[in-house]
Amino acid sequence: MARNSAQSRRLDVLRAIVTQYVATREPVGSKAIAAGGLGVSSATIRNDMAVLEEAGLIYQPHTSAGRVPTDRGYRVFVDRLAQLKPMSAPERQALETFLSESVDIDDVVERSVRLLAQVTHQVALVQYPGSRVRTLKHLEVLAIAPGRVLIVVITTDGEVGERTLTLDTPLDDAQLRAVRDHLRTHCDATTSQTARSCVDAATASSRPELAAAVVAVGSALTEVLTGAGEAKIVVAGAANLARGALDFRDIAPVLDALEEQVVLMRLFSEADPDEDLHVSIGAENPHDALAEAAVVTGTYRAGADESGGSAHLGIVGPMRMDYARTMSSVRAVAAYLSRYLAREADN
Repeated sequence: MARNSAQSRRLDVLRAIVTQYVATREPVGSKAIAAGGLGVSSATIRNDMAVLEEAGLIYQPHTSAGRVPTDRGYRVFVDRLAQLKPMSAPERQALETFLSESVDIDDVVERSVRLLAQVTHQVALVQYPGSRVRTLKHLEVLAIAPGRVLIVVITTDGEVGERTLTLDTPLDDAQLRAVRDHLRTHCDATTSQTARSCVDAATASSRPELAAAVVAVGSALTEVLTGAGEAKIVVAGAANLARGALDFRDIAPVLDALEEQVVLMRLFSEADPDEDLHVSIGAENPHDALAEAAVVTGTYRAGADESGGSAHLGIVGPMRMDYARTMSSVRAVAAYLSRYLAREADN
């Protein structure tokens, strides 16, 4: 019992250090923690701080200073957050009002990323819902030059996608029509979830001299329906990060990383789509430039049900951040985006 009590108290000390350091950016001493009402003496707190330091959860930046959290300390703090700070009623109302004025998906994404940057005071990222299910309505294959063809894909929701291909073996108009018709037969009303299997079936049953073209056109069809290569992330609030430059030894690599869509997509790929929130801290991040940063990501649904796929949004900031408030804000905006897209899918 006494051991559990000591462990619980040390977690309270760690929580106090994180909370006060986030608020002040100043190392936290035992007297400041004792004044916060833990109900134990400064001497006991100093002993607890020594144990926490030995465990690698806090460190002393210089002699005679208080303690600051390590990335491991922040991780333990986040993992033991009992609850997230809910947004206040006025904040939630402001969020709902601001986002409800969106006129289309581009507008709601732009509004979401700006709002998230404003309420968290960090860099905000919102991924377009490119993984939603698309259903084929019409496929066209047009010759534009010898060996060059244009693939036009129209979905049931009116989206038009185009791809230009160079065929290994040029085909005449009759052969191109045969390729088109063969794929139409096998892939009529196919979706982004079934496109690959219907193309495989079409390839297996195609005439040998057309097989390569069926594969090429079928790959283009699949790419358009699945949105492959079209992932897009909108970023806002880089100035917030610049204002917090004191929290980084060198902020330039962080800013450079935020300009790379590949880096941002990799950040989101680390998130489990079944988790509504994911937090990576310091060295846990998959990119070296973010080794001093924290990333909080949320998942939103891109349709009315699970078949609609998912996309992500989040923030990037220093490890010294208000995690509870930031996580709550990310969750709230993700929930609104899910509701917005569900309504759009029903209309």
